[in-house]
This record gives sequence, structure tokens and C-alpha cells, in this order.
Amino acid sequence: MKRCLWTTGRILMLLLIIVPGYYFHLLPVSSSSSSRTRLSIILQLSVTPSLLKIPPTRPRWPRPRPRPQPAPGPRARAPRTPLPTEPEPSMEADPAEVTLEAVERALHQLYYDLDMAQKTVAQKWLTAAQASPQAWHFCWALLGPDKSPEVQFFGASTLHLKIWRHWADLPAAQHEDLKVQLVAHVARFAAGPKMVLTRLCVALASLVLRTAPDAWPAAVPDLLTAVQAAEGGAGAALLELLTVLPEELQSGRLRPDRRGLLRAALAGQWPVICPLLRRLLRQTDSPARVKVRALGCLGSWAELDVSLGESEALLQDSFSALADPELFDAAVEAIVSVLAQPSCRRFVDVLVKLVSLVLGLQEQLRKAVQDGDMETSHGICRVAVALGETHCRTLLEQAEHWQDFQALVSMILFCTGIPGHYPVEETCSSLTLTFWYTLQDDVTSLEAGQQTLYLQAYRPVFFQLVDVLLHKSRFPGHQAYASWSAGDKEQFRIYRVDISDTLMYVYDFLGPELLRNMYDRLGRLVTDPELTAQWQDVEVLLFGFQSIAETEDVSYSDIIPGLIGLMPLIPVTSIQLADTLMFTIGSLGEWLADHPPMLTRVLPVVLRALSDPDLSVSSVSALKRICRECRRDLRPHAEDILAAAQEVLVQQIHKSAQCMWLMQALGFLLSAQPREEVLGQLFSLLGPSLQDLERLASEAPSSSNRPALLHILGLLTNLLSTFDARPLTETPSVMAPAVLGTSSRVDTHPVVELLQRFFPPIQDVISKWINDSQVVEAACAVFEKSLKNLLHGFGPLVDPLCELIGRMYAAVPRAPELDLSRQLFHIFHSEKCHLSSIRTLLELLTSVTLSIFQQVPREHPDIVDSFMQLHTQVLKKKAELYLLENLDIKALYYCGILSLKFPEKATLKSTCVFFTELLHRGEELPSVQEVLQQDGRMLLQVLLEGVGGQAPQSLMESFADVLLCLSRHCHAPLTQWLQDLLLSACFPVKHVPLEQRENFCQQILREQTNKRRMRDIVKEFSQSCRGLQVDY
Repeated sequence: MKRCLWTTGRILMLLLIIVPGYYFHLLPVSSSSSSRTRLSIILQLSVTPSLLKIPPTRPRWPRPRPRPQPAPGPRARAPRTPLPTEPEPSMEADPAEVTLEAVERALHQLYYDLDMAQKTVAQKWLTAAQASPQAWHFCWALLGPDKSPEVQFFGASTLHLKIWRHWADLPAAQHEDLKVQLVAHVARFAAGPKMVLTRLCVALASLVLRTAPDAWPAAVPDLLTAVQAAEGGAGAALLELLTVLPEELQSGRLRPDRRGLLRAALAGQWPVICPLLRRLLRQTDSPARVKVRALGCLGSWAELDVSLGESEALLQDSFSALADPELFDAAVEAIVSVLAQPSCRRFVDVLVKLVSLVLGLQEQLRKAVQDGDMETSHGICRVAVALGETHCRTLLEQAEHWQDFQALVSMILFCTGIPGHYPVEETCSSLTLTFWYTLQDDVTSLEAGQQTLYLQAYRPVFFQLVDVLLHKSRFPGHQAYASWSAGDKEQFRIYRVDISDTLMYVYDFLGPELLRNMYDRLGRLVTDPELTAQWQDVEVLLFGFQSIAETEDVSYSDIIPGLIGLMPLIPVTSIQLADTLMFTIGSLGEWLADHPPMLTRVLPVVLRALSDPDLSVSSVSALKRICRECRRDLRPHAEDILAAAQEVLVQQIHKSAQCMWLMQALGFLLSAQPREEVLGQLFSLLGPSLQDLERLASEAPSSSNRPALLHILGLLTNLLSTFDARPLTETPSVMAPAVLGTSSRVDTHPVVELLQRFFPPIQDVISKWINDSQVVEAACAVFEKSLKNLLHGFGPLVDPLCELIGRMYAAVPRAPELDLSRQLFHIFHSEKCHLSSIRTLLELLTSVTLSIFQQVPREHPDIVDSFMQLHTQVLKKKAELYLLENLDIKALYYCGILSLKFPEKATLKSTCVFFTELLHRGEELPSVQEVLQQDGRMLLQVLLEGVGGQAPQSLMESFADVLLCLSRHCHAPLTQWLQDLLLSACFPVKHVPLEQRENFCQQILREQTNKRRMRDIVKEFSQSCRGLQVDY
């Protein structure tokens, strides 16, 4: 008991450090004996720096030595500049220090200092300086013509940040001056630097969104007037401003109603902007860069769902621009942006006209393909696919124009079949694959009459598509493929996966006739001696079967038996063909389970391939799928499979990863074998591994025998991971939970007997390799997998395993031991014969982990995570254990508060779940009620600090769940705690208005049942604390 008190006091001293301002809350305690003891311990313990790593205070940087600043070239890279984010609370800049000279010194250090630590300090200070009121003034000075581009860029970024985040700080009387200055600066920087001009345009766009449509109703016309009045580059600069204006609307954080209002206001100005863009595109004397920006402006405004009817003429001009190589890329982007808008379907007449415009690009497309112009063919393909994919259903319904749409489909089919191998010789075909899914989906969802018509019309098209896709899937010759880079080979592999998905969709359209067609072709290639087929022709047909069989139900197909009959006849002359053959056999695993006699045709093929190291992945994968799906039908073949597997394992043909897959396959196989045979098969399979493990356990640890040790443990783990104990169970009671607290074991399971043989050498290995985390984790994985599969059948090993875990954790604490103990407790907590061992283990684990919390818990987030999960499980299943003297729930409570200060998401989430369960058990455990009365305020403070920004935003739901439990189970004291903490001047986030904090308090206290509502409340308040709420 004294040790528990000492532990609790030690942890409390840590809390005094990490929970600022809480020390004085501890002083007014009651005069009870326990309170006096607690206070005595707190006051007597000394706080040492080792208890917690206090971050150093912000150092001041010296004045930098003058260094020559090279003039930025025309292609100079934009410097790394502080992003306009809200400053951290600990890095607030002193207003007296934020001067123009200090900012320039900090920028010099940020850009030129070689010390990364100093760069970090400078960046944090600059971020804080941007949030200061002085930033409204020094940003203009930084934009002076005598400043370097880096300094000017920071000035423009600061100006944007102030408008975006600190608009309320600027008096309304200065809004007009700000507008005038910004427009003038945009015009001044029209000639560059480009990075400064872009940031100024973004700042002006933010100003428009801040003031329109109320304070600046004529914002867009005013800017257009400036465009027309400006000369030369200034007009192009303000044209870019019109481009970024819709982009800023899309990316800015606005209230939904505000966003809708601004969207409507900007879209209403499109009739004014559209003629300007048309004039710029049609003027023969307009510079190409101006036309490019005009096309970019069209693409940007298209995101606002502007009327396609009003844009029709401008879109036609954009199609005309495709003939100009300088404008081609910009025109493609603009056209695709317009066509990709679903709202265009309202303008059916315009869409029909656009089909004709797209078809008019066919000659340009064919010429680009003949000339090997990949960029042009890629761009035209994008345009055709954008129209066909987005508006497929609309165009299908225009029956009177079916010929035009069919011509568009043929054009896209041409793009799919562009000659050459992807991605080395062409890059267009991959763009079209999603269109074919859209087409078959839209056709099959039409009304019955139209559907029948289009099914007949497009059936030949889809058969042509199959031929094209299979041709595009062909591997190149061995010499050509060997010359490809690793990146090209990977892209080609992904491309084949995409084609595989497309074939699956095509099968939904064509049905069994597709399989018949491919089977007939494969049969001719394999059996006709007059045909001299290349191996690629056979491989692509097998690839087609594999693609369909992977996801579609082919159990009713009458050609699968014939396909399996052809497989032994296929002449395997390449690795790629053999791989595809193996994967095809694996994809038919479910069909083979329904037709066991056919296993005799394919198993010899797979077992022969198993001895080929070049087919390691595909052959082992095929065997694994067969063993998984057909395990109950493999008894006649079990000896052959085991013999082949043992041979390749002994000869070490496969790499370690494939050996693990092979053991998983054997786990499936042995699960379905007769119980009286399993033990002998297990020892026959693993006997050599057991001997090797015993030998390694007797040797001193060394780097040479470590890989072999991990390999053996991995083999055993993977075998047990798929070994399903249920088929071997003769009576349901073996796997059922214990009745009346007694063990339900009938007789020893073969896997248990195997583990009993492996247990002594594993113990010896752990004792010698206790400092090697990977070896210890591998040993724990063996018992974890077997425990998951055996469940209560694992009973004979519970007591020795508890003792082993205790020794391991006492020597070197690690998370896997805690995870394994949690599983043991989950399964055997109700069995009296094992409860003593489990309780002793739990007390030891808790004692050792509490000692970690007294030292440096931050260095062990994984242990803390697993520790919280373990005690959460104990609270759920057997909370009465905390009534025992050796389990101090108060110490766990303070450990949980320490854990809530960790940055790791997994640890925080586990801790929140622990507190949620702990608060639920408050009525059952008097000690929980006591610690909540005494230090519930501390828990609330840490929770509020996390909500205020110290915890990741993604975990606010978990924090909300704890707050809901506090509101439900500690409602009376929670009212006072919230008043003391949230409404005080020392609340960690000072910029949150008091009114908003009061509203948050009322919402927390009002909500006691609705978890979803509480989560919304907490997430909304957390966004406000972090400055992530909608801006305007």
C-alpha cells in the first residue's frame, strides 16, 4: 500500500509539471488521513529535469553577418517562406520587437542560415509576427522596389494572411485605401517576380471575397475596368487576378451560406467577363501569354458552374485555339474544365454541338498519332473522354443523334487502341478506361426499350473493345521488356490491373458469350498445330480469364472445365506466361471448391511450378488460394502437397516472404485433416525447424544466427495464423467458454502439443535474446496467433505463458507482452483455474509500467498505448479486480492524465477509451469516485487543453466521448470545474471570445446522452480554438 501511495505521488508530481496552474488547486484538501498523506508526498518529492523534458525558451538570434545576395534569375526557385498559419500560443511575438528591421533580420536567417534549428526559430517568430497588429504596416514596406524577391514574397504573403485571418483588426475606414493600394501593387508587379504577383493577386481576391457583394458590389466590373485601362503587362496581371478569384472562393473556408452567396454573385458577373475573354482570344495582336491566361480564366470560372449557354461561343473559340501549339495545353485544360461540370447537362443542344466539335478533332488526332506526338494525342483524348464520360447518359438519351454519339464512342475506342506499348510509346489509352465503365453502366440502367436497343447496338463495340484491351495488355518481347526502366514496368503492371477491372465491367455487359469467345480462341492457339502463336497471345487470353474469374461468379459457366483441361497442354515458354497461368488457377479456387475432381488436373501444374524460384510469388499464391478454398477436398492430395512444400523449404528455394505464404497455405490444409493425423503431419513438417530452433537456443546470440531464428519463428507464426482449430473440434464444448468457472478442455489439441514442444526452446531464446525487440516480438507473435485460433483450447499453456510474459516484461518492458496479456485476459478471465495466474501477471505488468511512468514515459508511447488497452479490457470484463489492494486505480487515473499529453494519436485514442470505461465504472468502484472528487478537475483541464489545440484535431471525437461521460457521471462538479477552467483568463487559447466559451460550457452541461451531438459540439469548438473555423 505504501508503494502504491508513493507511485501515485510520483505521478502527481509529473502532472504538476505538465498541467500548468494546477499546483495551487491541490492545496485546499480535506483533513482526512489519505489527503494528508497525499499532500505530504507531493510536497516532499523533488522535481528533477529528468521527469519531463521542458522545451527550451526561444533564443534570440544574433545579427547575421552580411552575405552577398545573388540576383534572382528568370528561373529562380521560389524561396521557402513561412506559410500563413496561426502562430503557436508559445511563440507570440512581443509587439515591441516586431519592427521592419527585426523582420528583415529574421528573413535573412530563415533563407541563408545553415543551422536548421535557427531556421526553425526564425520561422516560428516570423509566423507570430505575421499575426501581430504591426504586420498591417510592415507588409507594405517589405514590398518596396529596393527589397529582394524573397522579402517581397513574404510581404505579399503577410498581406494575404492579414486579409484572410485578421480582417476584423482593420478599421472599416481603411478598407478603401487597402483596395487602392492592392490594385496599384498588382499593376506594379505585373512584370514580376511571378511569385510575388501571384501572392498579391490572391490577397486581392481575398479582399473581394471579404467585401463583396455588400461593401464592394461592383468588385468584378471595377477590376475589369482596371484590366481594360491598364497597358501591356498590367492587363495580363489583372487577368490573372480574375483567374485566382474563383480558385480562392473554392479553397477558402467559408460558411456554406456565405459561399453560396459569393458563388451566385460571381457567377452573375460571368456575362461581363465572357465577352472580354472572347475578345482577347480573337485579337490577332494579343500576346500568346495573354491568351493563355484568358483560357486559364475560363477554366477557373467554369468551376462556378457558369451557364454553358453563355459560354458556348467562348468554348468554340477554345476549340479553335487547339490548332495553335502555343495555346494547345491551356485550351485543353479550359475545355476539360468546362465539360467536366455536371450542370452542363441542362444545355442539351449545346452538348450535341460540342460532340460535332470533338469529332472535328479526329484528323488532328490521327496526324498526332502518326507523327508520334504524344502530347497532342493525349490532350485530344482528354477532351473526348471528358465529354463522353461526364455526359454519357444525357447523350445516350438523344435518340435522334445516336449516330454522332456512336461516332464519339468510336473515337474513344481509337484512343484506347492507340498503337504502342503503354507507358513507353503512348499514354492516352489509360485515360479512356473509366469511360467504358460509365458507358456500360448507363446503358444497363436505361429503360427497358432503350436498353434493348443500345445493348444490340453496342454489343459489337464491346467485343471490339475486348480485342483492343487484350492487345494492349500484351507484354513486349523479352529484349524490349528488359530495356524498360523499373518505373515503366510498374506503370505497365498498374495499367494491366486497370484493364483487368475494365474487362470485369465488360463481362457484365456481354455475359458468358465473352468467356466462350476467349475460350475458343485459346483452344485454337493451344491445340491447332498449324498455328504458330506467340506466347503473348496465350498469356493475354489467360489474363482475360483471370480478370473475370477474380471478381465474377463463373460457377455456372460451361467452359471452365474445358479451360482447366487446356492448362496442362499450354507450352510455358516465358516467365510472364507461367505467372499468369498460376494466377489464373488461383482465381478459379472457388470454382474448384465446387468441382473437387478437377483438382487432379491443376494441382500437379502448381506443385511443379512450386520448385521454380522464378515463379515463387505466383505459384505460392495459387497454392494458398487452393488450400484456402478447397481445404476440405484436399485429403487425397495432402501428402503430395506436404511433400512438395517440405522439399522447397529444405532446399530454401523461396525467399522468406514466400515461405511465410507457403506456411499459411499449409495451415489451411492441415486445418481440415483428420485429427489423429494432424499431429504427425505437424511434427513431420516442423521437425527440422524445431531441431534448428533448439540448436540456435543453445548458441550465444550473434548477428549470423539472428535471421535464421526470425525465419523459424515466422514459419511457426504464419502456420498458426491460418490454422483453424474448429474443423478439428469433436465437441462444441471444446471451443465454448468455460461453464461455472471451470476449464472446458476435453483433450489436448494437436497445436497445443506442438507448442508444448516448442515452448522450452522459445523460452531459452527469449532469455538470451531479451534485448532484441524483433526476436521478442516474433516469439510473442507465435503465441498470439495460436491464442486467436485455439481460444479456450489454449488452456494448458496459460499458466506457463503468464509466467514467461512476467519474466519478459520485468526484464525489458515492451508493448507486445501487454497485447498478448490482453488477449489472455479477454479469453480466460472467467476461468477460475487460470484467474490466479492472470491476476498475478496483471499486478506485475501494472507495477512495472507504473515505474515507467515515474521515469520518462514519453519515450515509450507504444507501451502506454498497450497498457491503456489492457486496463480498458480489465474494466470491461472484470472491474472487481480493482477492489484488490495491489491494483491502485488512482495511480492508473493519473497515468491516464499523463498519457493524454502524448502527441501520438494511437496512445491518445486508447487513453480516451480507458477514461470512458473508467467513468462508466465509477459507481462500482469507490476509489474512482474518490479520485474524481479529488482530481476530476485535473482530467477536465487536460481534456480542454487537448480540445484547445494540444491534441490532434482528428481525435476530437474521442475527447468528446470522455467529456460526455464526465457530463453524465460527474455533472454536479463538472459545472464548477468548467466555470473555473474554461471561463478563466488563463484559458490556454486566449483568442476565443468569452461568449463562445460560455456557450460551449452550456452545451457540454446540457448534453448527457447524445454522443453524436457532443462530438459535433467539441469539434466545432476545437476548430474555433485552432483558428480553423470558417473565416467569413
